[in-house]
Amino acid sequence: MAFGIRRNDQVVITAGRDKGKRGRVLRVEPRKDRLFVEGLNIVTRHLGQQGGQTRGGLTTKEAPLNMSNVKIVCPSCDEKSRIGTRILGDGTKVRICKACNEVLE
Repeated sequence: MAFGIRRNDQVVITAGRDKGKRGRVLRVEPRKDRLFVEGLNIVTRHLGQQGGQTRGGLTTKEAPLNMSNVKIVCPSCDEKSRIGTRILGDGTKVRICKACNEVLE
């Protein structure tokens, strides 16, 4: 199990044209080091007509971002931070905020 950024985490973009903006993670692709953030990194795609059933035209959607270009936003201190791990007394492994040492779960 990966202990990095997960779906529904709040993140801030640290590089690119949307730098400084915050959003919620929609999907994570850990093998490709990519993630999709809701409403950010929007691109326009041209779609052709599909056999006469759907019309062609322009559509907008979220493009993937590299994981190195985002940082998680800690819910307790509300700042961008790195993620660490800690093993609790009962043996469970949890994610922690490196800025305030609070549990992110």
